This record gives sequence, structure tokens and C-alpha cells, in this order.
Amino acid sequence: MPAILSQHPFLRATVTNFFFFLSLNVFVLLPLYIQRLGGTEVDIGVVMGWYSAVGIVCQPLVGPWVDALGRRPFLLLGVGLLLVSTLLVTMTSSIAGLVLVRVLQGIAFSVFFVANFSHVIDLVPPAKRGWALGIYGVSGLMSTAIAPLIGEGVIRRFGFRPLFFTSAVVAAVAAALAWGTRELRREPGQPVRGAEWVRASIDEVMHRHMAVTIFFGLGTGVIFAFLPTFAESLGVHTLALFYTGYAGAAMAVRIFGGRLIDTQGRHAVIVPSMFVQAAATALLASVGLHALGPGAAPLPVLPLLVVAGVMAGGSHGFLYPGLAALVTDETPAARRGSVVGLFSAVFLVGNAGGAFVFGFVTHAIGYGYMWAILTALMLAGAGVSLRLTPAPSVDDSTDDVDAEYTDAQARVRRIAVSSKEPS
Repeated sequence: MPAILSQHPFLRATVTNFFFFLSLNVFVLLPLYIQRLGGTEVDIGVVMGWYSAVGIVCQPLVGPWVDALGRRPFLLLGVGLLLVSTLLVTMTSSIAGLVLVRVLQGIAFSVFFVANFSHVIDLVPPAKRGWALGIYGVSGLMSTAIAPLIGEGVIRRFGFRPLFFTSAVVAAVAAALAWGTRELRREPGQPVRGAEWVRASIDEVMHRHMAVTIFFGLGTGVIFAFLPTFAESLGVHTLALFYTGYAGAAMAVRIFGGRLIDTQGRHAVIVPSMFVQAAATALLASVGLHALGPGAAPLPVLPLLVVAGVMAGGSHGFLYPGLAALVTDETPAARRGSVVGLFSAVFLVGNAGGAFVFGFVTHAIGYGYMWAILTALMLAGAGVSLRLTPAPSVDDSTDDVDAEYTDAQARVRRIAVSSKEPS
């Protein structure tokens, strides 16, 4: 591996994250394979839904074990399960087999994400944590943008099986990087005891920042679930510019504005970002309600959707690292994995719950009123964010990596800027 990866643990963790999700994200094209096998929309929903369901259940459970046993074993378990799943899919052509593949990938995602995210938090002092988590997240956004492009090219030229083998090769690269990961010394985690874990988890979930996280996840989940069909109902048949605007804005604010999370404080970016997310859904509501008016003058729908994408993506770019930094600021090192797992699961609950509930809402009253209801909920979430209290300072044992991280920080900025791709 290049020397820079061994010399800078933060860079290694970030690059490992990129290759892991580059391998995993080609499976957004799995519905096409299911359709090729003769599967129905119901089959597609069942197969793809298992991934999120497993993530919601698994992440809170794996967090305490990541604290108790360490980050590296779960990094290796995650990339190992991903590699197994990419090979298994080449050997199955049944819906049951594909369900097993997605279950394995849901577990792989859960254990890898919690372990690597906790490892990054261990590496970075609180004063740099917001920017670092943002840059770390850029690697995931880049893989999300690139993987479908690579996947579509491989499918057109060679077919699905070569695509799955390509994913396995990329997963092997992530495994090689994970193998060389070295953890920092930290306070050992407590033994995993069921009753204590449940009590601590309930206490964490009851915090106000977790409520804000649910509202954030709700907005993100509904936008991504229903924007394609909403756009089609308005006569827009391509949404590439929306996703480009969303991903580009999310990456830009993290690269060029991520320091604000640390220099101005978590609340200084969380609160306005929640209102910007509400403004994005309000724009969608206005477009949808305008279309309901009899004899309404035509609107420039695609540009308005792109503006909404930029607004939602920019708010996402600040909210995820800002909330993650706020959550972990309050957490001692011995419980970071547990809280990271809960935080991610709460966000996924908002995602999945929003998609499920608002499907019924949209079917009953239409898109325009659905977006209006979502906007009201987003404003409620923004109101909750106004009442967030500053996190108390915590004892952090990462001062010994501060100088190394400062040098790595400049290198990551150059790498991220030069590598950014449109989605």
C-alpha cells in the first residue's frame, strides 16, 4: 500500500471507506438483475428492503461489541462479509439467494460503518472532528456517484456477472486496507451486558439531538423515495441534474465549509441547515401545489428541482457530520461505538419510516399536499434543533495524533478536491 496510507491513519480509514462503499454501491443496480431473472416489483422490494432492515436492527447491537472488542476485528468482519456476498451473488439466480446476499451486505455495512466511523472519531481531536467527519463522508458520496456509472458501463459491455466480480475485486482492496489498520490506545470498553446496554441505549435515544436526527433522516428518506415519481408526474424524465446538484452541494460544503462545524460550533451549522432542508421541501411543495391549480402557467420545473437538490444536499453536507460530532462530543471513548450505532440506526429509522408512511400519504392526497405536510414536519424538526444545548467537554485521549492529523488534513483536502466527480 502507498506509504501515505500507513503514515496517516485518518487517510487510510477514509480511503478504506471509499473502496468499501464503491464495492457495495454497485448493488444499487441489483433491481435490474432481479428483473432480468424474471422477478417482479414485489421481489425487488423484498430483496432490496432486507438491506435497510438489517442495518436498523444490527447497528445498535454491534456498537457495544465494537467498544468491547475493538474496531479492527469488525472492520475485517465487515469487508469479509462484503467479499463473500459479492462472490455469492455470482453463484445464485434465485430470489431467496439474493435475499441472503442483501442480508449479508446489511450486516457487512453495519459492522464496517460502526467500526470505521468510531475509529475515525478515535483518531481526531474534538476541535477538528466536524471537518474530519465531513471529509470522511465525502469518500462515501464519491463512491455513491461513481459506482453506478462504473456498473452501468460494465453491464452494457460485459453483463452482470463481470460486474459482481469487479465488485469482489474492489472489496478485496478494501480488505487489504482494513488489514493494515492499527487502533489507537483508548479506554477499554465495558463488557456487553444486556440490561445495562438497554438502559444506556434508551437514555441516549431520549436526547434531543436524536430527535433532530430522526427529522433529518425523515426528510432525506422521503426526498429520495418519491422525487423520481414526483418528477415523472410533472413530465420530467431525467433527474441526473438533481442528484448532481445534491451530491455536489454536499461535497462542496464539507470540503470548503466543514471547518465551520468546529470553529463556529455544532449548533451554528445544524440549526440553519435544518431550516434549509425545510425550505427545500417547501420548494417541492410549491411546485406540486402549483401543478394542481386549474390553468396554471407552466413553471421551469427542472431548474426548480435542481435548486431543491442543491439546498437539500447542502443541508445534508452539514447536518450528518454536525450531528455526528455533537453526539460523540457527549460520549466517553469507551462508548463511542455504541452511540455511533444508535445514531446511524436512528437516521435509518427516519429514512425507512418516512418512505413507508409517506407512501400512504402520497397515495391518499397527492404529491403537492404530501410535500406540504413534510415541510411542516421539517419546520418542527428545525424548531427542536433551536433547543439543542451545547455539549459538555469530554476527556479525549487523541492529543498524540493531533500533529499528524493536521498534516493529513491538508493532504485530504487536496485529494478530495482533485478527485471529486459529478453524480
